[in-house]
Amino acid sequence: MVEVTKRAGFRAAGWRIAPAAVLLALALAGCTDFSRVELGDRVALREPPKQPDGATGTAREHQRILSAYGGAYADTRLEGLINQTVERLVASSERPELRYKVTILNSSSVNAFALPSGQLYVTRGLLALANDTSELASVLSHEMAHVIARHAAIREDQLRQAALVSRVASDVFNDPQMGALALAKSKIALATFSRGQELEADGIGVGISSRAGFDPYGAVRFLTSMGRNAELRPAVGADPQLLDFLSSHPATPERMKVAQANARQYSAPGSGERDRSAYLGSLDGVVYGEDPSEGFVRGRRFLHPRLGFTFTAPDGFILDNTAQAVLGVRDGGGQALRMDVVRVPAEQTLVAYLGSGWIENVEQGSIEEMSIGGFSAATASAKGDQWAFRLYAVRFGTDVYRFIFATKQRTPETDRQFRESVESFRRMSAAESQAAKPLHIKIVTVQAGDTPERLAGRMAVADRPLERFLVLNGLPHGQALKPGDPAKVVVE
Repeated sequence: MVEVTKRAGFRAAGWRIAPAAVLLALALAGCTDFSRVELGDRVALREPPKQPDGATGTAREHQRILSAYGGAYADTRLEGLINQTVERLVASSERPELRYKVTILNSSSVNAFALPSGQLYVTRGLLALANDTSELASVLSHEMAHVIARHAAIREDQLRQAALVSRVASDVFNDPQMGALALAKSKIALATFSRGQELEADGIGVGISSRAGFDPYGAVRFLTSMGRNAELRPAVGADPQLLDFLSSHPATPERMKVAQANARQYSAPGSGERDRSAYLGSLDGVVYGEDPSEGFVRGRRFLHPRLGFTFTAPDGFILDNTAQAVLGVRDGGGQALRMDVVRVPAEQTLVAYLGSGWIENVEQGSIEEMSIGGFSAATASAKGDQWAFRLYAVRFGTDVYRFIFATKQRTPETDRQFRESVESFRRMSAAESQAAKPLHIKIVTVQAGDTPERLAGRMAVADRPLERFLVLNGLPHGQALKPGDPAKVVVE
């Protein structure tokens, strides 16, 4: 959740939301699309930098990407390693005359993509997950393949066509269902086309990486790590098959099968350069997880030093910080939360705001004024078919923070837990804000007697430290550590 951007002339959008829509948003707590779910008159949390007159489309797109992913992440060692890897890959590619520029994005998400111009992007979250140079090469060569095969340019054309279909569906069709069907078909066609592009780029990328001397099985290992890492993200109530159907990337098992077949065309497992030690050495000290300037999670606690507030989720909750909201699900399911920020006119009371219709099925008799940590606040309840909701709004400075709690079974005990969580909302002290530092990757040398459990105990993460240690190091359960080998741990 990034810093709120103050904008003059802000006007409430007046969206009306059904509890079922809120539930869907909460249910997709681990999915990228969740940050895009409209839940009312949210404040724009980040605005792209203004471009000078005459700026090219590529420059505008570059700035938009920087804005969406926390800006560029500067690290001389990583940049040097990436540039050397790209040079080797280019020389072995089908189009050695093409030139590429790689930008590391200051984001904990695991992502990489390319623009038609040859601009490549990798997040520091992706770099932290990789374990050797061949895995990095598999990602870079895959993105280069999109440029070589003109996938990026074709995707832009397809997106423009989908936008046109959307406008036609809304402006021309009198039947809303017919319009929705036309739009859905265009999205499915775009997603299916993108799945084909991804698999083609996998094949081209493995060939480039292998000809450059890298282990072609790096793609298999990294896809495995991506799948395991995705399983660590909190999610409740989502249908994985439905989510994958409209995904722009094929399911990880499908890609792994194709990657294995592609790699076998070039060599047997164990051949090719991996250079694990050099790669991990370049990762030492890299920021892990959220940047404190955008708020960060420590166990059940969320802190935002720049905005100056903190709160603690109820017992058993796992939090996830996204660009638009803080999301949480209870371990085992059955409860979820969302906290976001909106702009409410100063003259409108919070009691009036909760009853204004931004969420449907609010029980009007449940709305009451209250105080949270000395701040003006209000609460209400709403009910859906299968879920019950407890809503809170807290005025903090010129903004209002909304807490939306969802539970399968609402009881006095759940109400008490939700209220205690909201009552933990408070202003951070100057000392707390100054002490808020990001987590880092630290490369340690495995000593005699070290086990995954022992090194996981050094991880400065509250949520499943052993599983995160294994995933971060590409290790299966039960594999012994070898003394003298390097390993990644997360430290403060």
